[in-house]
Amino acid sequence: MGIIMKQTITGLFDSYDAARSAVEQLEAEGVPHSDISLVANHGEGAADDRVRESDTGEDAAKGAGIGAVIGGAGGLLAGLGMLAIPGIGPVVAAGWLASTAAGALTGGAVGGAAGGLIGALTDSGVPENEANVYAEGVRRGGTLVSARVNDEQASATRAILQRNNVVDPVQRGETYRKAGWSRFDPEASPYTPAEIERERASYR
Repeated sequence: MGIIMKQTITGLFDSYDAARSAVEQLEAEGVPHSDISLVANHGEGAADDRVRESDTGEDAAKGAGIGAVIGGAGGLLAGLGMLAIPGIGPVVAAGWLASTAAGALTGGAVGGAAGGLIGALTDSGVPENEANVYAEGVRRGGTLVSARVNDEQASATRAILQRNNVVDPVQRGETYRKAGWSRFDPEASPYTPAEIERERASYR
């Protein structure tokens, strides 16, 4: 049996509910939840009724479970937990991408999980400029979904992301740069709930 090569398809969503819907549709399409990741800004407490925070980043680095308990969901969403990322603040996260970021955090590296998030994205084939847009998008209240799929699943995966209003990273990056942004800064202050709401309102 030959080795099945996988590619990583990543999308940013302005709405957590849209990202959650995309994850559920990916799982229904047959993508294993072990090959899907979700990282969502928790600055406005959008998932307070679903997630209980773990005390240690060490738990988060273990991957499955991310050190949390969630009710009323299965698959990937049953493993949502919390993690603090420099420059972003608290995020709700699950999956291999979150595990890599959490591992960087527990390793004590400068930039911690932020560097781990961007590094995990670029290692999976995402161009560095897009990886910075994705990290900044999460900082501003967005939710990142990433799926490792084989070639036969790629078209359906992209269609699912599009159906759920995935953000165009090129256009979003241009919007950020017009306001003076250049790249994600892990030392920047996390967005407040009010700033997140204003940011989201600007894209409606």
